[in-house]
Amino acid sequence: MVRVVADVFKALADPTRRAILDELTDRDGQTLFELCARLSMKHGLGSSRQAVSQHLRVLEDAALVTARREGRYTFHHLDPRPLVGLTDRWTKERP
Repeated sequence: MVRVVADVFKALADPTRRAILDELTDRDGQTLFELCARLSMKHGLGSSRQAVSQHLRVLEDAALVTARREGRYTFHHLDPRPLVGLTDRWTKERP
């Protein structure tokens, strides 16, 4: 559990990864190409596809993003469940 929480904090620490999560919140199930285009247009981020792919890998390692391959394309989906575990740590009811 500690490693997973650390991975989530690491993933959320980077502004590009937060922008990727924002984009997947707005429109889930995007390809790498779509994410790169939206990051460039909406956020002014000129990250290469390779850089965005590496960011997606960090988000997948933290279980915040899942990938589904369909033919030639891989679709990326937001999974907010690891975020719930973060808030539970500090919002438990006290006796």
